[in-house]
Amino acid sequence: MIELEDITKVYRMGSVAVHALKGVTLRVGTGEFVAIMGASGSGKTTLMNIIGCLDLPTTGRYILDAVDVRRLNDNQLAAIRNLKIGFVFQSFNLIPRSTAVHNVEMPLIYAGVNSNRRQLAMAALEAVGLGDRAKHQPTELSGGQQQRCAIARALVTEPAILLADEPTGNLDSESSAEIMKLLVQLNSEGRTIVLITHENDIARFAKRIVRLRDGLVISDAQQQRAEASA
Repeated sequence: MIELEDITKVYRMGSVAVHALKGVTLRVGTGEFVAIMGASGSGKTTLMNIIGCLDLPTTGRYILDAVDVRRLNDNQLAAIRNLKIGFVFQSFNLIPRSTAVHNVEMPLIYAGVNSNRRQLAMAALEAVGLGDRAKHQPTELSGGQQQRCAIARALVTEPAILLADEPTGNLDSESSAEIMKLLVQLNSEGRTIVLITHENDIARFAKRIVRLRDGLVISDAQQQRAEASA
C-alpha cells in the first residue's frame, strides 16, 4: 500500500540546505499498524507530510496504492488526501461553533457528497462511541471526546489509511489509553494505521515500530547502542 524508496527531503533556508530526510525506505502493507518514532528533528514530521501527500520528496519514489505520487498534480493530490487518507492531529482542529456531527460531515462536503451525508457522519460518530454527543459543540466535549470526533471525521470518507500525528499529545493518560485502544480496534477491523509519536508507551500499541534519527531509519540494535551511550 505505502512504498517509500530512498526518499530524501531538502529544505532551502537562504543559502543553507537542511536535509530533513536522507534516504528513507519504508513499506507499510494493507492492514498494518505502524508507529514511526523519533525525537524532535529526527524527520518524522517531514515523513508524515510526505506519506500524507502534504509535501513531495526531493528525490526518491513514493508509491501509494500502485500510484506514483510524484506524477500527480495538485488537484489529484488533494483528491487523494480527501478520499484515501484520513488525518488525525494532536490539536483536534474542530470548528468551535459547529456540532460534532457537522464537524464530521466536513470532508463529505468537500468531496461533494450530498446524499446520506448526515447518516454517514452519524455512523462514523457511532463507530467511535460518540453517537449520543452528535449535537454537542466541541466546548461541550472532553479532550478525549474531541479527539474521538476528529477520528470520526477522518474515517467518514472510508479512507484506506488513517494517519495519526501525535494523536494523544494533548490528552491525559486515561484519555490517551482510550484513544489508542480505539485505534487498535479500528486496525483489528482492517484499517491501515500509521502513527507518528515520540512516546514509547504510545508506540507499543502498534504492531511494528519504525525509528528515525537524523533523517534516517535506524535498526533496533542502533537504537540500543545510542541509548547505551547516552
